[in-house]
Amino acid sequence: MVSQWDGHLQLSDVDEKPKCLLRVKHEKVCIDQLGKEVKPCQITKKPTIEWDNMNPDQLHTIVLTDPDVPSQSDRSMAQWHHYVAVNVKGNDLSTGDTLTEYVGSGAGKDTGLHRYTWVVYEQKGPLKCDEPHIDDRTAAGREKFNVSRFRKKYGLGAPCAGVCFLAEWDETVPALYKQMGVE
Repeated sequence: MVSQWDGHLQLSDVDEKPKCLLRVKHEKVCIDQLGKEVKPCQITKKPTIEWDNMNPDQLHTIVLTDPDVPSQSDRSMAQWHHYVAVNVKGNDLSTGDTLTEYVGSGAGKDTGLHRYTWVVYEQKGPLKCDEPHIDDRTAAGREKFNVSRFRKKYGLGAPCAGVCFLAEWDETVPALYKQMGVE
C-alpha cells in the first residue's frame, strides 16, 4: 500500500508519497508492493509499468533511483539514478525521451539492502530538458541525483504513482559494473 510510503522504508527521502501504487513487471518478477525484496538477476532488463487510472494519452516523467549509495548508512553518492525518461506517453516506456538509459540494481558487495524507488509524474505538456543523455554503458553522471529537485525544476507536481523494491548484491552485479566501466 502506498500509505506506507512514509513508514519504515522512509521513502520520503526520495520524494513525497505518490497518489497510487506503481506495478513494475519484469520477466521474472512483478514488483507490486512497497519493500518487496528482489535479486538483481531478476531485473536486468527494462520492465513494463502500470498503475490505476493511468491515462494513455497523458505525458509522464518516470524515474528509478537508489537513495542508498554507497549504503543506507553512507548516502554520500545518493541518489544514484538507474532510469530517467520524460515525455513518456501513458505507461509506454518505448515512447518519450530517455535521459538516462535503464540499468538494473547494482548494490555494492556487503552494503546490504538498497531501496530502489520508482516514481511517476504527470506532465502538463512536453518537456525540454537540459540534462545530458547517459547510456547504459556508463556510471558517470548518475550519482548525486535528486529526483525531488529534478521534478521541481521542470514544474512537475507530486508523484502520481510509485513503488520501492529492496535488493542487494548478487553474482550478476559484477557484469553490470563491467558494462558501465566500473572496476
